[in-house]
Order: sequence, then C-alpha cells, then structure tokens
Amino acid sequence: MPLTLQWSEIALRIGLCLLASAAIGVNRGEQDRPVGLRTTMLVTLAAAISMIQVNLLLPIAGKPAGSFAVMDLMRLPLGILSGMGFIGAAAIVRRDDLVQGVTTAATLWFATVIGLCFGGGQIYLGLLAAGLAILILWPLKWAENRMGHPRHGELSIVVMHGSTAARRVSQLFSTAGFRIDVSSIGLDPLTRNSITRYHVVWNRGSSMPSALEMAHELGADPDIAGFEWKPHGHP
Repeated sequence: MPLTLQWSEIALRIGLCLLASAAIGVNRGEQDRPVGLRTTMLVTLAAAISMIQVNLLLPIAGKPAGSFAVMDLMRLPLGILSGMGFIGAAAIVRRDDLVQGVTTAATLWFATVIGLCFGGGQIYLGLLAAGLAILILWPLKWAENRMGHPRHGELSIVVMHGSTAARRVSQLFSTAGFRIDVSSIGLDPLTRNSITRYHVVWNRGSSMPSALEMAHELGADPDIAGFEWKPHGHP
C-alpha cells in the first residue's frame, strides 16, 4: 500500500470495485433476493472507501510527538468487516427447519472483502476474488440445479365436507415423486369443509412435473373448494 495516493489511483480502485459489485449484485437481483444490486454495490463501495481512507491516513499514522495515543488504522476496515455481520444476519430467515438467505449473507460478506482488496490497492487479488465470486454464483448455480437440490413448499387445500380428496392429493404427489407430509388439519365451522396443510419436498433438477403444475391439477378436482401453494425460496 503506497504512502501517497493519486486521484487516478483512487478512481481506478473505486471503478473496479463498482464493476465487481455490480456483477455480483445482478446475480442476487435475478434470484429475487432481498439483497440486490444497490445493496451489494453500497456494501462493497463502503469497504473500498474505508481502505482508501486508511491509505490516505498512512503518512500520519503512528504516535505523534507528545501524544500518548497511537493511531491504529486497521481498526476501520476491521470494523467495516465486523459490521457486515449485522447486515448479513438480517438477510437470513428461518422458517421452521428451513434456513434461507445464507448464500446472500455470505455473498455480502465476500463482497466486503472484495471492496477491501480494491480499496487497499490489491488490484489483482481483488480481480481474482471477483472472478471466483462470479464463477460460484453463476455457473455453479446452474450445476447445483442440475444435481437436483431439494426444494420445499407449503400446500393448503380446502376439501368439501365428506370428501376423500385429501387422500387423493397425497397419492397424487407421492406417485409423482414428491415427499408430502401433513403439517396441520383444521375444520371450517361454517361450511364443515376440512383445511389440510402439507409440507412438500422435491428435487429441483429432476424430470418430475413441477410442483406448480401439480398444484394447478388440484383445481380440476370438484371436491377441492380451494388451495394455496407457497414454494419456499432457495437459500
């Protein structure tokens, strides 16, 4: 890290930081995550600017004459990196036994590290880190889907009083290769219709029908008064 820093060098570091964070943020935005393009760019830019600030303060670092205080410049980027834990924790959501947002939180943390690299002048290390992040978020996502990552969803159906449609629903999903378990059963006191909620698990990369297609097939059953399908997002 040079003691003197020119504005051209600052512009280069910030420009590379913005390009790298934009590529990562676009991926998160396409996946419809709560942390998208703007958040990723702001986090990475904050880390880069903190390191640039450290660089600018290097010439006056140390213990000045007649002073008992010693300036520890590395506390600033370390504080930025530690503070990312709070933002990352906000991106993680737990629904029963399913945890979502871990990849988004890890992406934010890694984007912060990339910003620290560019801000500190480690251009090649920052480029390498950005390239690895893009590789992990784009091609490996496709490979993960092809391997059949398990997906989860919640299905609620309203069955007409006296009907055995709930049993047919379980058979329909099980025959198609889904794992379906009853999570709760209720009764509408006015219509006497039963309300059953299921937890559905299936493999994303398999050749079985999509869960949405299976849910729409329920609409053709005259004994089902209504249904609601809520797929859980990928973590």
